[in-house]
Amino acid sequence: MEPRWLALAVLTLARTSMGFQFQSLASAGAPLVAGLGLSYADLGALIGLYFLPGLALALPGGLLGRRFGDKRIVVLGLALMTVGGAVTALADSQASLAAGRLLSGLGAVLLNVLMAKMITDWFAGREITLAMTVFVNSFPIGLGLALLVQGGLAASQGWRTALGATALAAAAALLLVLLGYRKHPNDRGAAGPGGWRIPRREAVLVSLAGAMWGIINGAFTITAAFLPLLLIGAGRTPAAAGSLVGLITWISVAAGQLGGILAQRPGWRPALLVGSYVGWAACLRLLPLLPPEAPPLPVLVLLGLAQGLPVGVIMAMPAEALRPESRATGMGLFYTWLYLGHAGLPPIAGWWQDRLGGPAAALAFAAALLLACLPLYAAFRMLRRRPAAA
Repeated sequence: MEPRWLALAVLTLARTSMGFQFQSLASAGAPLVAGLGLSYADLGALIGLYFLPGLALALPGGLLGRRFGDKRIVVLGLALMTVGGAVTALADSQASLAAGRLLSGLGAVLLNVLMAKMITDWFAGREITLAMTVFVNSFPIGLGLALLVQGGLAASQGWRTALGATALAAAAALLLVLLGYRKHPNDRGAAGPGGWRIPRREAVLVSLAGAMWGIINGAFTITAAFLPLLLIGAGRTPAAAGSLVGLITWISVAAGQLGGILAQRPGWRPALLVGSYVGWAACLRLLPLLPPEAPPLPVLVLLGLAQGLPVGVIMAMPAEALRPESRATGMGLFYTWLYLGHAGLPPIAGWWQDRLGGPAAALAFAAALLLACLPLYAAFRMLRRRPAAA
């Protein structure tokens, strides 16, 4: 196997442990709440803690990789996830659960930033969109595996066993990276000429791409949170609504692979991205207009396709913007925008829903966000075509 494809396989498999760990508190929620006397508000806060460190650590994480080496920092991240998983499994209070969750989240941030940079190193200029599509879908695949395994494990063996399984998964990923990943020549582990700073033009380009990535992830979270409420309001049971939204997630994973293949064709990337954003926004506006007796499945299938198709296109944009020596810092900046979208946009959607009433308001807000990405993409393409200053 070629080294770049082996690197993709190792990093993708290792990153599934992140999705597996993120979902663990939700999967073990009922016995965990009963066992430690938590409220469901407490549980929601603990779930959200996983991504909270990204707001502060995404950019420094990229700088750490540039200073000490990508592989070393990824191994550190997996070690933090292993320890964090063990702490949550042994927790006896909300405080110790929060400590373990924060440790796990710190490690996950390092994985996100540095692994994306490592994939870019191996595939820049060659199948970058396809590689990024495969890599990014490792998180929802890990989350899906957690949904299949952890609930039953928590019910039969207890919530500590379910949470402990995430520590074992992270430890296995750590060994996989240590033994199976070969460092790229751009993994130098030294700041090198120019230190950690990157040119303003590259910073603007990667910020435009990062803002788009933050918006698409924020819109995905808003859709997953408020679409079930819309379906329940139209007469579906909570179980049926959850199943329909889960179906969208799996369709989007499959669509991501298709989008990665199509994006390799010349001229397809802009059409995929613009068409997906417009289609996603149109589905969000159409769903509240359906009469209660109308089957929502055709629109939901289109929604899943629209969510998945542009993933690889956006993740390949930093490779267009950044020189090899700028990638560590640049990917940290890119992921800072991701965490801003993850953390900031869903609360705004909730406030908008409270103000206007009904989940349709939150979905309309998500649709507006998606359409706002179109001028961001136009600005990226215009600036990308301009020659860099000498």
